[in-house]
Amino acid sequence: MNSFSITLIQLSYLLASALFIIGLRDLGSPKTARRGNFLAAVAMFIAIVMTLLDKAVLNYEMILLGIIIGSLIGTVLAQMIKMTAMPQMVGLLNGFGGGASALVAIAEFIRLFQSSSPMAVDTTLIILLGLLIGGVTFTGSLVAFGKLQGIMRGSPITFPFQQPLNVLLTLSFIAGGIYLIIQEPTLPIFMGLVGISLIFGVLFVIPIGGADMPVVISLLNSFSGLAGSVAGFLVMNNVLIISGALVGASGLILTQIMCKAMNRSLSSVLFGAFGTGNMAAGTNADMGDKIVRSINIEEAAMMLAYARLVIIVPGYGMAAAQAQHAVQSLSQELEKRGVNVKFAIHPVAGRMPGHMNVLLAEADVPYTQLVDMDNINPEFEKADVALVIGANDVVNPAARHNANSPIYGMPILDVAKARHSIV
Repeated sequence: MNSFSITLIQLSYLLASALFIIGLRDLGSPKTARRGNFLAAVAMFIAIVMTLLDKAVLNYEMILLGIIIGSLIGTVLAQMIKMTAMPQMVGLLNGFGGGASALVAIAEFIRLFQSSSPMAVDTTLIILLGLLIGGVTFTGSLVAFGKLQGIMRGSPITFPFQQPLNVLLTLSFIAGGIYLIIQEPTLPIFMGLVGISLIFGVLFVIPIGGADMPVVISLLNSFSGLAGSVAGFLVMNNVLIISGALVGASGLILTQIMCKAMNRSLSSVLFGAFGTGNMAAGTNADMGDKIVRSINIEEAAMMLAYARLVIIVPGYGMAAAQAQHAVQSLSQELEKRGVNVKFAIHPVAGRMPGHMNVLLAEADVPYTQLVDMDNINPEFEKADVALVIGANDVVNPAARHNANSPIYGMPILDVAKARHSIV
């Protein structure tokens, strides 16, 4: 390959990296999210084409076969998957990304092992890092998928001596890694480390309860990006390094935002076995001087029709009932009557970050009506009606008043400050 071709490939990688960064920025707003997704797709197309033009690619037939099979599977899944099942779909895709990175690390080790040439210390370290992150992401994401899909029970799964086993596996991986670095690399030791990384992923996710799944999905997404970045170092691909780092960093930032929204530390999410569903709930005392009564459909319609400001609070129950289109129809009817309608979006409403945004966007709710928690909370005092649809923890006053509640301390939407609240 001549110098012009090499320069063209590297410049194309630079363009793809820039488009990834711009696309990621655009994904931060519903208004520009579609454009951001398109730019990122163009960047990925450029990166793939330029990589295929590289002389290091030797077998185009197998690559084409993989692209065709993968595209067919992806197209079928995209058509079949329901919006309510999007969280487990995202978890599964995270796992595939981590698994691919782990396979790159395994293939690189086997290639160097068969060449009988000494492995550099930095290369061995990168292989081990890619194997660990990729393996944990792969099996951890499969467990998260199983919990969300109902194949496994969503509550935390614990057993005696679980933490000592985790410590033992960690020490075993470190010891095996040191052996591969200072001694002659051996295939049995390396395959043992492969098994440890896969087991570690399972043990990492099973003690995490369903209530914490949005955080876990976000964290595993970050892991998949980091694994991809490590794979980029192994195959010396700059655009893979950059794009993986972007995914890893954005995933960690989102994880931090999710933890803040739940008023919990990441360590308590990972090791607290939260979400068992058998902890103390709020008491009637939490209601203060609020009066609770039942109303029929006609009364609710009258209350909504004569309101000036209605704030709708969607939750996973709305998603499970696939009621987002009905909610949008209600919103349009109210707007025809001159009612100002807004949607209050809590960061952890649903089963993954942005779940409510995606569902409401699918129902063609204007992005200008979607307001995040910090900006909508001051509006509740002005609202005539707060309409809570399928939401629970994100509006539960027990988070503020009941120290025995598992959600105590979590920031909530201030629906109780509205003149009327309909649940």
